[in-house]
Amino acid sequence: MTYTEKTPVPPAAPTEGHTPGALNGIIIGLDIGGTKTHGIRFEDGVPVADESAGSSNVQNVSREDAARNLAELFAKIGGGPVATVYAGSGGIDTEDDAAALAALIAPHVPGARVTVVHDSRLLLAAGHASTGVAVIAGTGSAAWGRNADGGEARAGGWGYLLGDEGSGYWLGREAVRYSLTQMNKGLAPDSLTTALLAGCGVADPNRLIALFHDPATGRRFWAQQARHVVAAAATGHAPSQALLEQAGADLAALALQVLRQLGLEGPVILGGGLGMNVPALQEAFRGHLAAAGVTEVRVLDQEPVFGVLDLVAGPA
Repeated sequence: MTYTEKTPVPPAAPTEGHTPGALNGIIIGLDIGGTKTHGIRFEDGVPVADESAGSSNVQNVSREDAARNLAELFAKIGGGPVATVYAGSGGIDTEDDAAALAALIAPHVPGARVTVVHDSRLLLAAGHASTGVAVIAGTGSAAWGRNADGGEARAGGWGYLLGDEGSGYWLGREAVRYSLTQMNKGLAPDSLTTALLAGCGVADPNRLIALFHDPATGRRFWAQQARHVVAAAATGHAPSQALLEQAGADLAALALQVLRQLGLEGPVILGGGLGMNVPALQEAFRGHLAAAGVTEVRVLDQEPVFGVLDLVAGPA
C-alpha cells in the first residue's frame, strides 16, 4: 500500500536515465523496521548522512515513542529544504496505515513530498531488480513482488500474533517453546536453553513464561533472542539447526506464493537483518527454493534504504 502526501516538489534539471529532476535536491530515505529506523540523507543523489534511531513502526512501539524516535533521527540527519522523503515500513497494509506514518514524518520536513510504502518495496529496489520477489527476514517477515505488467502480490507480513514465520521474533519464541518443552520432559537445560536463560536474565526455564507474557519485554526483545538459536546451531546443536531449517522453509514458502501469483520465475531477493547475516538460514532458504525449481536467488548486498533512489527516480 502506497500513500503520498500531495505536496509539490520544486522543478529540477533532468537526470539521465530517470524521471527528469527526480534525484536533484535533498532526498531522505527511511527504512523503518521493528528494531530501528534507518535514515539516509541524499543530496543530488549522493548519500551524505547515515543515521539511525529507535523504531518508529507503530506496530512495535507506541505512537508517542514513534514520534520521539523520528524526531531524534531528523535531528541527526539534518533539515533544510528537503524535496522528498520516501519511507518504507512494516505494517503498511492500508492507505490509513501509510497516511498515519506520513503524518508523523511531515512536521520534520515542511513542504516535502512524503511517500510511505511497505518496506519490502525498498528491498526489491535495493536488490537491483524492477521485477521479482523481495523477502524480508528481520524482526518480522513478509514477501512482496511485482511483475512486468505492474501486477503486485504479498504474502505474510501479518505481524507476530498472526504470523511472522521465519523471523527473528519467531526464532526467539520457538527457543522459549523448546526450552519449556525440555523442562516439562524433566531434561536438564542444554546449550540453547542455558544461553537463552542467560540472555533473558533468569535462572529457571519456568520464569520464561511470565517474562514472555510481560508486555514490557516486547517483540523486539524476543527477536533479539534469535541470536542464541543461531549461535547454538553453529556449534552443532541439532534442534537449533532444525529451527533455522524450518525458518528457511517458511520464508521460501512466502516467496513461492508470490512467484506463483505473479507468474514469475525470479529473482528472489532475501533481506532483513536475519536474512542478510545468517548463512545457515540463507542456505536453507536457497535449498527449499531450488527444490521448487527457483534458482535465481540472491541475498541483499546493501541496506534496503538505498533502494529509495531507484524508487524516487522511477523509469526513464
